[in-house]
Amino acid sequence: REDNSSEFIKKYRTCRWQMRECSGEADHHEGMSSDDELTPTEVTEFQKSKDNVLEDSRKVFEDVHADFCDIRKILLKFQEWKEKFPDSYCDAYISFCLPKLLNPLIRVQLINWNPLEQNFTELEEMPWFRAIKEFSDAKNVSESK
Repeated sequence: REDNSSEFIKKYRTCRWQMRECSGEADHHEGMSSDDELTPTEVTEFQKSKDNVLEDSRKVFEDVHADFCDIRKILLKFQEWKEKFPDSYCDAYISFCLPKLLNPLIRVQLINWNPLEQNFTELEEMPWFRAIKEFSDAKNVSESK
């Protein structure tokens, strides 16, 4: 399959070059165009694969209790622990554990995120980011007391 693909690209590139030569297109600069354009079949296959991945990602936490797959709720539990039992919280090194704990939840939410799209959501606007920021801000306020 890869041999056919590279052959197709070479033929496509040669054809475009010949068309530019015949039309006298003077404003073309070598290296400024892409040969990585996908065929309609490849675009369809990619979209189908992407849709499958997104569908599977929705199922990842379907058997998990809501309190344990919502970042805001998880962080609220840790905030309560810190307020009620600060020594135990500190001894457990929670600040080192939270990134590993939240990583899978954040990654699932980022599966469909594409910063190259025109109307992408900024990271700072995502619910998980705001929840972590609020938790950090609350942590800083309680530490300064």
